Amino acid sequence: MSDTGRRTHYEKHDHEEPIYVANNNSIYSNGTIHYCSIYSQRTVQETKGWDVFREFPPKQDSVSMEQQKCLEMTVRMLKILAYAVTFLVVLGSGVIAKGTMLFMTSQIKKDRRLAFCNQNLGRDKQFIVSLPDEERVAWMWAILAAFAIPEIGTLIRSVRICFFKSSKRPTMVQLAVIFIAESLHTIGMAMLFFKILPELDVVKGAMITNCLCVVPAILGLLSRSSKDTKRFMKVIVDMAAIVAQVTGFIVWPLLENKPVLWLIPIASLCISLGWWENYVSRQSPIGIIKSLGRLKDELNFTRYYTYRFISIWKCLLFMMCILFSIWMDGDEPSMFFQLFNPGFGPHNIVVEEIQIQLGGTMIPDLVNATLTGDSVEVAAVHKSAFYVMLIQIFAAYFCYIFGKFACKILIQGFSYAFPINLVIPLVVNFLIAACGLRNGDNCIFHGTVPDYLFFESPALFSLSDFISRQMAWVWLLWLLSQTWITIHIWTPKAERLASTEKLFILPMYNGLLIDQSMALNRKRDDQRDVKTEDLAEIEKEKGDEYYETISVHTDNTGSSPKTVKSSDSITRIYACATMWHETKDEMMEFLKSILRLDEDQCARRVAQKYLRVVDPDYYEFETHIFLDDAFEISDHSDDDSQVNRFVKLLVDTLDEAASNVHQTIIRIRPPKKYPAPYGGRLTWVLPGKTKMICHLKDKAKIRHRKRWSQVMYMYYLLGHRLMELPISVDRKEVMAENTYLLTLDGDIDFQPHAVRLLIDLMKKNKNLGAACGRIHPVGSGPMVWYQMFEYAIGHWLQKATEHMIGCVLCSPGCFSLFRGKALMDDNVMKKYTLRSDEARHYVQYDQGEDRWLCTLLLQRGYRVEYSAASDAYTHCPEGFNEFYNQRRRWVPSTIANIMDLLVDYKHTIKINDNISTPYIAYQMMLMGGTILGPGTIFLMLVGAFVAAFRIDNWTSFEYNLYPILIFMFVCFTMKSEYQLLVAQILSTAYAMIMMAVIVGTALQLGEDGIGSPSAIFLISLSSSFFIAACLHPQEFWCIVPGIIYLLSIPSMYLLLILYSVINLNVVSWGTREVQVKKTKKEIEQEKKEAEEAKKKAKQSSLIGFLQGVNSNEEEGSIEFSFAGLFKCLLCTHPKSNEEKVQLLHIASTLEKMEKKLDSLEKTVDPHGQSRSRKLSVGLRGSTSGDPLVSVAEGQEDDNESDSETDTLSTTPREKRDDLINPYWIEDPDLKKGEVDFLSQSELSFWKDLLDKYLYPIDANKEEEARISRDLKELRDSSVFSFIIINALFVLIVFLLQLNKDNLHFKWPLGVKTNITYDEVTQEVLISKEYLQLEPIGLVFVFFFALILVIQFTAMMFHRFGTISHILASTEMNWFCTKKSEDLSQDALLDKNAIAIVKDLQKLNGLDDDYDNDSGSGPHNVGRRKTIHNLEKARQKKRNIGTLDVAFKKRFFSMNANDGPGTPVLNRKITLRRETLKALETRRNSVMAERRKSQMQTLGANNEYGVTGMLNNNHGVPRHRTSTANISVKDVFAEPNGGQVNRGYETSLGDEDDSNSIRLQPRQNQVTFQGRYQ
Repeated sequence: MSDTGRRTHYEKHDHEEPIYVANNNSIYSNGTIHYCSIYSQRTVQETKGWDVFREFPPKQDSVSMEQQKCLEMTVRMLKILAYAVTFLVVLGSGVIAKGTMLFMTSQIKKDRRLAFCNQNLGRDKQFIVSLPDEERVAWMWAILAAFAIPEIGTLIRSVRICFFKSSKRPTMVQLAVIFIAESLHTIGMAMLFFKILPELDVVKGAMITNCLCVVPAILGLLSRSSKDTKRFMKVIVDMAAIVAQVTGFIVWPLLENKPVLWLIPIASLCISLGWWENYVSRQSPIGIIKSLGRLKDELNFTRYYTYRFISIWKCLLFMMCILFSIWMDGDEPSMFFQLFNPGFGPHNIVVEEIQIQLGGTMIPDLVNATLTGDSVEVAAVHKSAFYVMLIQIFAAYFCYIFGKFACKILIQGFSYAFPINLVIPLVVNFLIAACGLRNGDNCIFHGTVPDYLFFESPALFSLSDFISRQMAWVWLLWLLSQTWITIHIWTPKAERLASTEKLFILPMYNGLLIDQSMALNRKRDDQRDVKTEDLAEIEKEKGDEYYETISVHTDNTGSSPKTVKSSDSITRIYACATMWHETKDEMMEFLKSILRLDEDQCARRVAQKYLRVVDPDYYEFETHIFLDDAFEISDHSDDDSQVNRFVKLLVDTLDEAASNVHQTIIRIRPPKKYPAPYGGRLTWVLPGKTKMICHLKDKAKIRHRKRWSQVMYMYYLLGHRLMELPISVDRKEVMAENTYLLTLDGDIDFQPHAVRLLIDLMKKNKNLGAACGRIHPVGSGPMVWYQMFEYAIGHWLQKATEHMIGCVLCSPGCFSLFRGKALMDDNVMKKYTLRSDEARHYVQYDQGEDRWLCTLLLQRGYRVEYSAASDAYTHCPEGFNEFYNQRRRWVPSTIANIMDLLVDYKHTIKINDNISTPYIAYQMMLMGGTILGPGTIFLMLVGAFVAAFRIDNWTSFEYNLYPILIFMFVCFTMKSEYQLLVAQILSTAYAMIMMAVIVGTALQLGEDGIGSPSAIFLISLSSSFFIAACLHPQEFWCIVPGIIYLLSIPSMYLLLILYSVINLNVVSWGTREVQVKKTKKEIEQEKKEAEEAKKKAKQSSLIGFLQGVNSNEEEGSIEFSFAGLFKCLLCTHPKSNEEKVQLLHIASTLEKMEKKLDSLEKTVDPHGQSRSRKLSVGLRGSTSGDPLVSVAEGQEDDNESDSETDTLSTTPREKRDDLINPYWIEDPDLKKGEVDFLSQSELSFWKDLLDKYLYPIDANKEEEARISRDLKELRDSSVFSFIIINALFVLIVFLLQLNKDNLHFKWPLGVKTNITYDEVTQEVLISKEYLQLEPIGLVFVFFFALILVIQFTAMMFHRFGTISHILASTEMNWFCTKKSEDLSQDALLDKNAIAIVKDLQKLNGLDDDYDNDSGSGPHNVGRRKTIHNLEKARQKKRNIGTLDVAFKKRFFSMNANDGPGTPVLNRKITLRRETLKALETRRNSVMAERRKSQMQTLGANNEYGVTGMLNNNHGVPRHRTSTANISVKDVFAEPNGGQVNRGYETSLGDEDDSNSIRLQPRQNQVTFQGRYQ
């Protein structure tokens, strides 16, 4: 049977006039006329003139929206600051590093003479100085240190990664290539710094550093492939750059006439060889370059293993080259070591007087100066070399760090490439200026720079001499050639927050040549995941106009089956939400979040489709909601099920949420309904044309609870939807890696930006299995305030620390992103389906499923991360009982999962690169603190009572022990509600006691002083919290409820832990418990139990006993009784149950007959059809034409009497099939949408999945008793161990406390000094009183202090990473930060494409009337066009419900000739005429492409009879009607004439509708059997 034969459309709208339609000789009033077009179906809806007044959804931002707006401007300003600061630091530190390097090389030349300042020696004399060997040796050591420090950094990084992560062992070929290249590079560096630069003046030395790119230039030329655009021109420029570089080999050797300068070519070639990897490519047409390209890719896996040894070797080789250089100068190499101490220690400098030349201070030739024979010794500033070395090292490091930061946050062009290229020009200018000043006055730097130290100054010259003699024009060629060779740093393609390995070839930098290192070491071949060629492929594979779901790519496109398509790497996000008993407000927040994602995805899709921009953040999106316990017994029959009130609430809330998000009244098309083996399914198409699918779970057919919902969506989306695709395994691999499950709770509130930040983390690290955001609790009341502080501290310190030093252990299911490939790995998804058969399984698996899933990922080697910038808001428990019950689940599951990880830590460390032994030790410390928490709090209370109430230790111990024992007794013996009541009372009492304790502790600290251990610890703790709050300005006020947290410490860390452990055997959920209808099984079970209880009660009564009621129903061979009061049985035997069986059979038969009679009595007279009724198009049909087999009448309208609600059915009720015509599908509260059926393959999948993993677990009394018994045993053993450990701990510490006079340490701080004067002896006695710290106290102070230091340090690093992430993801659309070549309108359009599309696709103000925004200001109240707006709203013919249609309406109506104030765009964004022209040009090019495609496919098969009627006068297309009339938009229709757009419904009555709208009778009888015959 065709689709139309088995789909039924349910349509009914308010305010509709009855219209009578002929149908099969019968007339009925149905309230609607159905029209059918090729695009949509919709009913006529007329608005009465008196009913035109409107109500718009309030502009009420959710918490996430408010926070986002608050941060937006701050972050933009911060990014501008980042641009400026990074630029200045990179440029400044690069100039300082290069300048100090040249300063160091100027001091090591042997027998160098320098003019000395005569200020202190006689102004009428002239002096020169030659540096002694010890001074030269100190500067040689300084150069060695500047070279070695980055290499030591490389060594540390390599060792860390090899030990804490993993690195492969290299092959001999790989090792040999790296060894040779790095050795030659090091030798070249030594030649340059110890032989060449000392012989050149510093200006020439700075210039020559631009000639170190020869080998990269040659390799880059040879690596160019035929795929390069403008290859010929690039090759010409490459060759010119090589020639320019080679000129540097001969210019200075020829001009200076120094033989040693002929080392320049050798040094330049050797140094530039160090960056060979970055300039070889596998795409090269030359075989050897291609082989080197393959070798480069292999080196990425072995680099850190290799550089553990190479870095040490380079330092040793550099030192050997220094020794060889000393030997070449005629000195003993041993002096390099012998003069180390004298060089860095006090020594003197000999200053010699020379004869005055030229009568002034200008000394053109110091080498030939005549000595007078007089000399004087001055003390050397012996730490100068050390200070200059430190400045050089730190300057180079800052240049590297800030440059890397610029690359990570995507400001590389302005703040990395620009300053790097400016370094040498600025250095040259500063050196010329400094040397000119020094030559003019030897004393100008007196007091700043030691007089015996300065740069090797160039000879005196004028500007013309500089250009001619200094060959400045040749240097400009070198500079330009270096800029061309490193042109890739201007056009970066790395993703946000790219790792160091993705940004740079070598792990560290070259400190002596920092600017060349930064430019040549920056990777050239980083590519975005999304490429321009993907756009056509996506459209070709998915279709054009119609987007409802994540695309399913098959291999039917003609390409090789094993070829991985570029579109396979498109990000696919499945939002998977688990819902149960959410309120309307909670559902509203969730739905608004989904609708915002839908809007964002639509904008990105439309921007790629129509504006032809490459969006690196593009993703495909689909929502799946899994609603537990969605069914209940229907009101009319126990045999049928209907959806519960939460499903109806979800359906009702969607339109309101959409109206709220889009700020205009929207009615989303009713959901399509599918019967399913697990219950049912509702499918909506949202305004952005993404699907939202709600899976309704019937707990009679499938297991309920959150874990089994997670198993459902993992197996459905990753198993059925991905693994069963008919494509190659390579494509599945790529798709799985780029498929993500966004796990959500039904009350979550977030922005699309938050999801993008998590995606960034996933793209950055392919080993990342899960990522979670910052969860903010939402609600009101003291419990919520407590949780605000608790969540804040937990995220600021604990989660950040886990992220930085290891892995996050729990990615909460309320807002987390999981990688599909990670979940599909061995021992993850499959193990997650494990049924809980043991007591500990219930605790570890079912009570903390999110943590267990993360534990499985960690044990498979995946990383779990935390992004503090990704904010999500969830409702938290507002009542004490609900909070305690939630934590009763969390505490044992947390302990169980962490213990599981710790027990198996050796295996986890071995397989997981991110988990190390120190991290395991840290977690063990935290676990110890958790287990000993109650004991610690108890001791704290004992000590605080002593300090606050001035009582002795034993009394305090006794007072604190009684409440604990009472609470434990209550927990063991009473029901949960009584336990919680006692906990609440004790918590209140403890809060008041804690207030007294705080006062007492403050007084005690006042006595002990600020230096006491307690004071230091409290100050450190509170300071760390305050600093953390300051570093989280958005969340600063979360620290205010800290006082509530402090008062609640005994409740949360003592009572709550005891409550959780003692109730370990309780495995109920504990939250969102509401009264729901019971299922049929539960009702029958209750009846049986009630009957049994009644029977037992009767048996236990005196009358029952006397009457002989017994459970065995015995009878006797001989029996007698006395007036029926008692009965005596002799020779008893069991009574026969034949009579009972017969009675039951008779009762059952009578019941069936009664039902049949009722059905016959309700049979309706055939003439009764003429009555005006509301017909339910039920799903009970037959293929036969028998008039008796008809559809049953549904419920009557509310205003009709009960007597008229009889059904209009003319036949007995037909038996229902849950996969064909379930009762729930007719529920009017689900709205009257289509009914469809799952495909056969999907039906088969669900049935198999249910049979294997998700079948409902039938109640088994024996099994339940066993599990209950095992849980109690687990509880008892856990409580025993827990109490014993804490009792021993308390006993030891308390006894040590009692004897602290004998066992203690003297605390060195806070010493009290007592001074007494003895009048008798007239002596002054001074005594010191030390604070005492017992051993266990000392251990705990250091224990908690260590944890605090670790967490605070990790938090600081994580904050920096978070700020980087925020800055990287912030687009600067309104500041002139673009390079000059990017200022074209076309580039601006590409930059702001998403923002433009979001504005063009807004549903609000689609017909140029911004209803909800007009006259919003107080000064516009009197100027509102209220009546005009009402009349326009009444006459409005179209209510477009999809964003892309709204976009196209504006896009194709846009005309640049209308000027910049065109009303097409929202008033918040007005584009200039040039931008509008760019948009119009882009539109016309897209239209031309589509027209060409259409011409090839339509032809004679076009049912319109035309091939494309375009009316593009002034860029304005013909008005598009609601149906199939050809206009500009029809160019984008499907080749077969378009397809049904189920995302929206068009209005009727437009002037051109007559050609395509036809009257269609309503189908009253729908049959289903044809599908299954």
